[in-house]
Amino acid sequence: MTEVVLDAVNKVYPDGFHAVRDLSLRVPDGELFVLLGPSGCGKSTVLRMVAGLEEITSGSLWLSGHLANHLPPRERDLAMVFQNGALYPHRNVRGNIAFPLEVAGQSSSESHERIVELSRALGIEETLHRLPSTLSGGQRQRVAMGRALIRQPGIFLMDEPLSNLDAGLRNELRMEIGALVRSLGVTTLYVTHDQTEALTLADRVAILRRGILQDVGTPQQVYDDPATMFTAAFLSSPPINLVRASVRADQNDGIFLGVGDQQLRMPWTDPRATALVSQHGSFVTLGIRADAMHPDPDGVISGRVRTLEFHGHEWLAHVEAGVVLVDSETFHDEESQFAERTGQSGLLRRLLRTAGVIAEEAPIAPIAHGGTHRRSDLVFRMESRSGITAGETVRLSVDTDRMLLFGEDGRRIDKVER
Repeated sequence: MTEVVLDAVNKVYPDGFHAVRDLSLRVPDGELFVLLGPSGCGKSTVLRMVAGLEEITSGSLWLSGHLANHLPPRERDLAMVFQNGALYPHRNVRGNIAFPLEVAGQSSSESHERIVELSRALGIEETLHRLPSTLSGGQRQRVAMGRALIRQPGIFLMDEPLSNLDAGLRNELRMEIGALVRSLGVTTLYVTHDQTEALTLADRVAILRRGILQDVGTPQQVYDDPATMFTAAFLSSPPINLVRASVRADQNDGIFLGVGDQQLRMPWTDPRATALVSQHGSFVTLGIRADAMHPDPDGVISGRVRTLEFHGHEWLAHVEAGVVLVDSETFHDEESQFAERTGQSGLLRRLLRTAGVIAEEAPIAPIAHGGTHRRSDLVFRMESRSGITAGETVRLSVDTDRMLLFGEDGRRIDKVER
């Protein structure tokens, strides 16, 4: 059984930069596991620690049930493909693929059949006599994959192997990679910053931000039921609407969520209403995807259509609705700065109000996101233009069943179970 387990792993560089923080993950035998996140989030550092190219500062790495923190790379039974392929320029394709077998002492006659079989699976059989300089980018990456897979490693590591390719080639090779590693049954850790790659390739995906694990689950789990605001925003195209809302609990009518000068109502029959009671008098963030809103004469949100975008199969409408939008990139930073400035976390403020130390009627000032968010509009999706024109006022209904609720820590208020 070939599995990878990281237990409370940290990576701190000599200059004090904390690249990976208390990361715990388990990748079972044969799984295609994707590490996803923006540049600088620590995903490549995790891959390099698994490979033995980076030293683990603290925590444990287990490979196939054995502690591997201090094992040299050659003893870890793994192979790695880098972003640029890193082929030997003086060797032809056959020589590049055969190199690991030569190092292992296998004769050319023993390796010939395996090289031909693997090159056929990778679609590069006709290039075996050619040098890397004569190959396309996609062919070079296939050769790099062949060189990594030829010795049949227990673990396959891929560090953004498609990022240097054009969009069409990325799509083609992405499908081939998924089919190949699954047919081989090799445990694979795949690093990317591209959400499409992650969602289409992965058996499971982990999302990182600044070295901290945000979420982990199947592609459908992390998209439909994200654990954090950052995950919801990162896995969203077009961008998810993150709306600042005040919370008011009414004993008879349920929960009222104030967005600008408008209100959404959540009845007590909604299972999330109970979780929102503790947020009474505070602010939460609503996550509303573009396809969870639609024009409706009786809709509760009103705004002016600023612009319409045609995307071939759909239209996107940008609506100025007088709401405060939250930027997931700066949200956590502003929260921590607020706590440092006032000495009060969101939970502490609620406890102080309950104890009467802070007046109940005193409004809680929303964190100043104005000027830091990148959009000023709500975005909703339409299959056709539906007669709507720029400049007119529209009313929108919200599918509250699909609405996501995030607290002051950026995590879901209704806890996510994986």
